Amino acid sequence: MAAIIGQENINLIMDVPLEVTVELGRTVKTIHEILDFAPGTIIELEKLAGEPIDVLVNGKYVAKGEVVVIEESFGVRVTEIIKD
Repeated sequence: MAAIIGQENINLIMDVPLEVTVELGRTVKTIHEILDFAPGTIIELEKLAGEPIDVLVNGKYVAKGEVVVIEESFGVRVTEIIKD
């Protein structure tokens, strides 16, 4: 009986939306460099081309993945789940 009640409790939250963020990379820039941004500016990231990208759920790092193209949109194929 306790297992059934536990499953019902889990089902209550299964439709709660969570924010999923895919992070291609990061960098640090000075205020001066940021003020110089203009259309066409290239911002170099610390990750190398072809490295796995980070997948975050509500700001928590949960997976690594690779960029894929789905018709005309980008997507992410999860390649590794991060376990804490």
